[in-house]
Amino acid sequence: MSVLKQLLLCVAVLAAAVVLWARYVPSAAQVLDRYGIADMLGIEVAEAAAPAAGGFGGGGPAQVVVAPAGSGTIGDRVEALGDGQALRAVTLRAEVGGEVAEIGLSTTGYVEEGQVILRLDDAAERIEVERARLLLEEARVEAERIEQLRETGAVTEVRSREVRLALRTAELALRQAEYDLAQRVVPAPLSGWLGVLDVQVGDRLSAGDEIGTITDRSALLIDFRVPERVIGRIDAGSPVIAHPLARPGVTLEGRIHAIDNVVDRASRTLRVQARVDNADDLLRAGMAFTVEMTFPGDTLPSVDPLAVQWSAEGSYVWVVRDAAAVRVPVTIRQRDADRVLVEADLAPDEPVVVEGVQSLRPGAAVSVVDGRDAELARDGSAPRAEL
Repeated sequence: MSVLKQLLLCVAVLAAAVVLWARYVPSAAQVLDRYGIADMLGIEVAEAAAPAAGGFGGGGPAQVVVAPAGSGTIGDRVEALGDGQALRAVTLRAEVGGEVAEIGLSTTGYVEEGQVILRLDDAAERIEVERARLLLEEARVEAERIEQLRETGAVTEVRSREVRLALRTAELALRQAEYDLAQRVVPAPLSGWLGVLDVQVGDRLSAGDEIGTITDRSALLIDFRVPERVIGRIDAGSPVIAHPLARPGVTLEGRIHAIDNVVDRASRTLRVQARVDNADDLLRAGMAFTVEMTFPGDTLPSVDPLAVQWSAEGSYVWVVRDAAAVRVPVTIRQRDADRVLVEADLAPDEPVVVEGVQSLRPGAAVSVVDGRDAELARDGSAPRAEL
């Protein structure tokens, strides 16, 4: 027997079994109807018997438990990984070459702006400053003498101009010598935390050699990226929530500090910086963070998750209107632990069936009962109503 014949035989046997099941099992036809199979097989579905007034089962209106339809705002949530960096950070470098003569700190720690970090050997520069001061003093004395003679007419204008030029040159020479001396000192350009120094007394540095870093971590900037679909919904000052990966359970509130102006073509994302306070000094530059941003959306009806049912046509809920069951199609937009936001023709506080949906048919009479009474009826703890 060919494979096709075997397949057709199996389908025929399965269809016959389904028909027999629907004929001899009363509840089977309703199950097949829920999944749209009854119409395909030409099976007529009888109206389901409604439960008695005192419990689930028996005749009369179907007893159901309802919950009022609510409303909720659908949320658009963006989550991204980011890297923390200090609010301000500088790398200390030697402006000139020379031998390290002194290190201003015995250990790393907090430094104030202008505090001396390192001093190079400056003996030659100090000598140049003294020489420049002597030359300046001599130039001033000569300028005063020539000025006195000029009042008597004994000095020419050319000689007077030469003396004034010599005085100005001596002043500039002193300023240059003092500047060269100042270059032998490396001060802290800002207040912050000094990192580990990579030099020792006696080391010889060249111009541009790295000495260490100073960071102002009173606040941290978290660098992360957001998808381009939310670009028009963020601006400077928008709230964010940050979670340090190294400190589980810690939640930090921050604000958007800066927004880039170019979308990355490869990832279709935009670079954003968020600022979070670090008053307790628990965070460090370079730490990884999870950043969350939530954007409120449309207000939609909400129903209990137990109320949502499925069929071949899609999802739906049962609603009690004028003491009868009405089947209302729904489109699920957001599912939470205790509610489902849907697009549907539902009025606020409209009774939506959450228990007893198995026995409902469109237009069937229903009786709303308390959830506790329904549970007792199912367990057999409460007497069933007499017909």
